[in-house]
Amino acid sequence: MRTIDLRGRRLSPADMLAAVPRAAQARAEALETAARIVDGVRTGGEAALRDQAERFDRVTGHDIRVPEAHIAEALAALTPQIRTALEEAIRRVRQASAAQVPETRVTQIGDGALITQRWQPVNRVGVYIPGGKAVYPSSVIMNVVPAQVAGVTEIALASPPQADQGGRVHPVILAAAGLLGITEIYAMGGAGAIGAFAWGVSDLDLDPVDVISGPGNNYVASAKRAVAGVVGTDSEAGATEILIVADSSANARLVAADLVSQAEHDEQASAVLVTDDADLAQRVAVEVSARAETSLHRERIGVALSGPQSAIVLVDDRAMAAAFSNAYAPEHLELHLEDAQEAAAAFTSAGAIFVGEQTPVSLGDYMAGSNHVLPTGGQARYAPGLGAYTYLRPQQVISYDHAALAAVREGIVALSNVEVLPAHGEAVEARFQDDAQGTATL
Repeated sequence: MRTIDLRGRRLSPADMLAAVPRAAQARAEALETAARIVDGVRTGGEAALRDQAERFDRVTGHDIRVPEAHIAEALAALTPQIRTALEEAIRRVRQASAAQVPETRVTQIGDGALITQRWQPVNRVGVYIPGGKAVYPSSVIMNVVPAQVAGVTEIALASPPQADQGGRVHPVILAAAGLLGITEIYAMGGAGAIGAFAWGVSDLDLDPVDVISGPGNNYVASAKRAVAGVVGTDSEAGATEILIVADSSANARLVAADLVSQAEHDEQASAVLVTDDADLAQRVAVEVSARAETSLHRERIGVALSGPQSAIVLVDDRAMAAAFSNAYAPEHLELHLEDAQEAAAAFTSAGAIFVGEQTPVSLGDYMAGSNHVLPTGGQARYAPGLGAYTYLRPQQVISYDHAALAAVREGIVALSNVEVLPAHGEAVEARFQDDAQGTATL
């Protein structure tokens, strides 16, 4: 991992953003490629999806629409240990997601003047579950459960066909979907799946969705950007990121373990340590190197850790660490600090914050009850992670009676005239013509 030394420098917010380690070129190339793939599905439908499956997944002649028999087989083959773990994860995520659904509230502005704030679920959701370098049944739970809690009535799921499974979706992903009652599943991956959800594929009886959610690599994240405006999407949950802020109290072995745990996802993964303790930085670097060498995915980890998106960042103090972290806005933020609970308030931009050395990102990936589909690429500065609210639309329902409208009649007319939109005021005045006629008759 390279070292970025920011000590002794006074950095403006723009300078801090410029110092953030990112693989910008890779993201730019991914956007161009993803846009082409998405457009190919829009114009080519099933044929384009099959061509992409052959090129990217080495699969031909497979069932793109997964037969329900495959789901049943996967459920039957699920080991008791994995089934128990999935069911417990479902329970925890369902419990935490329920807190994300706001209650309907009625505000009485005046006599006969009511505004009801309600949260309406979208009708149809497309969930994407990656399946290239790893298997993610946990992502099935993280996407489907909040949608169900929100009240979504139609949920379709897509995941890449697996060459070693005869072109089927990985059985553990199918089993997780089966546990949640999902039967509309498609064996299609990457940016093509995002395009299929956005535009629909008539040959497969796949209807367009209202919202697309789910994590993936930078191509999946870029595909979401390519379909923005056609459908709603969650934040661009691209290649994973972890940023750890640590002080002299931190355990170098645990910090290294957590950095490596996220680097094993993908060569594009980002692993960043921010610390004001140069000795800790050195010890972590040694631990990371040793741990990476013995890992199952050491080649992938090595590429991720040596890339421009990963670094050890040296800062002067806690305030500088917080400023850097908030500029970076990581997907996952871990605080290995002596006073982590109190310090957390200063760290305001992150997809999820893991407080203290006993709260690793791996906990959030599986069993914390929190959601692991989180914004990457700095989007946590303005975008939330996935939740039940992702599938909800806030709506205001307005109800005024005649007397309540009369109370604001003059104000509406005055404002419509100053904006030179007289028909607005006339629409209100039309509701009082009968009143005026009745007065004249008397």
